[in-house]
Amino acid sequence: MDQNETCNKWLGIEDALEKYFLPTIYSIEFVIGILGNVAVVLGYLFCLKNWKSGNIYLFNLSLSDLTLLCTLPILVRQYAIGEGAYILCISNRYLLHANLYTSILFLTFISIDRYLLMKYPFREHFLQKKEVSALISVAIWIWVTLELLPILFFLDPNDSTTCNDYASSGDPKLNLIYSVCLTFLGFLIPLFVMCFFYLKIVLFLKERSRQLSTSLPLEKPLNLVIMAVVIFSVLFTPYHIMRNVRIASRLEVWEPTRCGKIIIKSFYIMTRPLAFLNSVINPLFYFLMGDHFREMMINQVRIIFKFIRR
Repeated sequence: MDQNETCNKWLGIEDALEKYFLPTIYSIEFVIGILGNVAVVLGYLFCLKNWKSGNIYLFNLSLSDLTLLCTLPILVRQYAIGEGAYILCISNRYLLHANLYTSILFLTFISIDRYLLMKYPFREHFLQKKEVSALISVAIWIWVTLELLPILFFLDPNDSTTCNDYASSGDPKLNLIYSVCLTFLGFLIPLFVMCFFYLKIVLFLKERSRQLSTSLPLEKPLNLVIMAVVIFSVLFTPYHIMRNVRIASRLEVWEPTRCGKIIIKSFYIMTRPLAFLNSVINPLFYFLMGDHFREMMINQVRIIFKFIRR
């Protein structure tokens, strides 16, 4: 009886997470994220005249975030009401994961661009050219689309009323193999590359600090490097761990208890909005990492307020 009562409590928690937690968090992420990212996109389109390689990556990152945010109202309705159209389910599944993995890659190339900017301040390296950055951005979108094509086949076309999340649908054996490969190719390798170049940035800053005998101009970029790595790891790691654990819990080989499956799914539910929180936080990087972007936006806001007062 005690075990059944515990499982029933966890089942109630799972239902509450899907019906109340996810719609609430997704709504908050939508409101805050849409304001920040729309401001950034408009700022890039109408205020920034001299585009550089880093601006191109940041602009594509913002477009990716906006794409995700536009899908959140559909998810809110789906979880609140418990219904989902098949076509919308497919498109949402693709857009959610496309944002996730394009964001990871754009952040990775931003780390490479930051390092090259320090080592080649006059933009002598070919990767710092705008044309090359634009081609890399297009290649990222194409690569992620090809990378995510298999994920669309893990949805049951006969289920037209509910739209289960990716880890809760499809053949768990095939799904787990694909999910592990996607975790390795889409998350772990970019994470390793990002950490590698941020480590090179740290070493470069320390060497420059030793040469200049001052740490004043280097403190801000060093703190920014640490913040980027910490946020990246905290937001994406729990989701990828729990996604694979959730899929594995559906295998007949493992066969966890009913209570165990409920607990695993509950923790997996909590990591999903955490992973998509990057779309809300990313605008901070536009203001902190964009070349003169913060000053440009502040000046535009001042001009608007002066015009309103008149």
